[in-house]
Amino acid sequence: MSSDSTQRSKWLALALLASAQFIIVLDASIVNVALPSIGKALDFSQDDLSWVVNAYTLVFGGFLLLGGRLADLIGRRRMFIAGLILFAGASLAGGLAQSSLWLIIARAVQGLGGALVSPAALSIVTTMFREGAERNKALGVWGAVAGSGGAAGVLAGGMLTEWAGWEWVLFVNVPIGLAAAFLATRLLIDSRDEA
Repeated sequence: MSSDSTQRSKWLALALLASAQFIIVLDASIVNVALPSIGKALDFSQDDLSWVVNAYTLVFGGFLLLGGRLADLIGRRRMFIAGLILFAGASLAGGLAQSSLWLIIARAVQGLGGALVSPAALSIVTTMFREGAERNKALGVWGAVAGSGGAAGVLAGGMLTEWAGWEWVLFVNVPIGLAAAFLATRLLIDSRDEA
C-alpha cells in the first residue's frame, strides 16, 4: 500500500471516528426540544421528564472509564463496533417506547453504548496517528467535529420533532450507527493495550 493511500485511509478512518463521536454528543441534546412531545405521548410527569436526558448522560459519564479499559483489554475496534450496535439498538428501542420507563431504560442503554464508543474512538485516534503535528491535527479535527454535536442536536431535534415526530430523534441513530459499525470493519485496524 502506497504512502498516499495509507494517509488517505487514516483520514477516512478519522472521519468515521469523528462522525461517531458527533452522534454520541448530539444525542445528549437532540431530545431536549422533543421533551414536551415525549411527555405528552408517553404520559410523563413533569418531574420525571428530565430523566429522558439524565438517564443517557449519567450512564454515559459513569461508564466512560470502564469503556476505555474494556477497549484496551478486548480491542478498540471491537468495542467501538459493539458500542455502535448497542447504541443503535437502544435508539430503536427508545423510538418504539410505549411507556416512560421503557424510554428511560432505552436511553440509559444508549448511554452505555456511547460510553463504549467514545473512549475506543479516542484511543484509536491516538494510536493511529504519529505523536506530534499529525496527531495534534487529528485530535483537533476529532474534537471540533465532536464539539459541534451539542449545537447540532438542538437544531436536528427541532426539525425532526416538527416534521417527523419525536420518535425520529431516536430512530435517526439506527441507520447511522449500523453504517458506522459496518464501515469500521473496513477502515479500522484492531489494537489493544493490556498493560
